[in-house]
Amino acid sequence: MTPQLSSPNSFRKHWPLYATAGVFLLMIIILVLLGRRPFSESGRFLLWIGDHNSAETSQQCFDPYSITHALHGMILYGFFVLVSRRKWSLPLIFFITLCIEAAWEVAENSPFVINRYRNATMALGYTGDTMLNSVCDMISCALGCLLAWRLKWWLSIALAIGSEILLALIIRDNLTLNVIMLLFPIDAIKQWQLGG
Repeated sequence: MTPQLSSPNSFRKHWPLYATAGVFLLMIIILVLLGRRPFSESGRFLLWIGDHNSAETSQQCFDPYSITHALHGMILYGFFVLVSRRKWSLPLIFFITLCIEAAWEVAENSPFVINRYRNATMALGYTGDTMLNSVCDMISCALGCLLAWRLKWWLSIALAIGSEILLALIIRDNLTLNVIMLLFPIDAIKQWQLGG
């Protein structure tokens, strides 16, 4: 007798995997509809871009801002653990976290947010992410969520704070500054960031 590959029990057990794949697919479809490019116009494929001012930032797989997407995953994991009073399963938290991250990736690549970044932040030449970068941002978020699940809560907080400090020192930007500058731009911060 041949084993069934997709029994009802198998689906119930693996629904987060299927649902997460569906979220990735839906995000990609929406990014296509928004006119996002799949890959960098340069034709190059790079795993890492270390220069946050490079034209390849947000165009290739990973860049310094990938760390902020990992922080999204860590923060959302911690938030949902607190909100659910530790009653939600990891697969459920993981799925909801990636739904939120996918929604952010779509919003971040909308004309409104792209223009907001150009006008209010140090990302003067920002043109949005490639689909490759958006998928890798989702992977960074997923890894951040899983990392927070594995680490003690205090170690997750220390890692998040350390990452924010390190990013501020190295690229003069981080998740906190990104949110501040996107929502409530402060000229002094923008001038400091542009001076780096």
